[in-house]
Amino acid sequence: MRGPAPDVVATAALVRAEAVGSADWADLADRASRCTACPELAASRIHVVVGEAPPGARVLLLGEAPGAQEDDTGRPFVGKAGRLLDRLLDDVGLPRAEVAVVNVLKCRPPANRAPKRDEGTRCRGWLDRQLALADPCVVVAMGLSAVTALLGRVGTLAAARAAGVHELDGRSVLATYHPSAAIRFGPRGAPLAALREDLARARELAAF
Repeated sequence: MRGPAPDVVATAALVRAEAVGSADWADLADRASRCTACPELAASRIHVVVGEAPPGARVLLLGEAPGAQEDDTGRPFVGKAGRLLDRLLDDVGLPRAEVAVVNVLKCRPPANRAPKRDEGTRCRGWLDRQLALADPCVVVAMGLSAVTALLGRVGTLAAARAAGVHELDGRSVLATYHPSAAIRFGPRGAPLAALREDLARARELAAF
């Protein structure tokens, strides 16, 4: 696969330099709120949805991109998928207030389309700095876009999940389904059971 274009690489480097300069989460949020690295997203967004990271969070949940409700509120996972995620976290004894929650992209793609590869490349500096600042010991990547962003090309999500616990920069990474997939396949579908199981596994790995 051909790599990103030179202008995308150059913009990504500028974003990374800005992100690395962030002293803490609040500083990063302030800097990211002014990001225009992806002109289409910057023009259509309401909020930059940076994400949330309570102090001492040992688990970080990584999604794909904000949806409409997230764009409206500026908070991650507050729509239907977020409500399901909150319930599952409670079910496994991993309260939402104690985990970090971010997305690969910080801005909603128009009409909730899938993120473009170049958008993920430009935005990656923010995510890497978030991982450094939050410093979780476990990352749960929800959905193939999030898994690919962290681990590179992995084939199918099912294959990445079946491989078990991945390691990245000293952190454990679990590949699992996005809550929206759990909703789409229904209460008896495999994604819901897998997501619940993987969140419980994250809790065990983080030694809550």
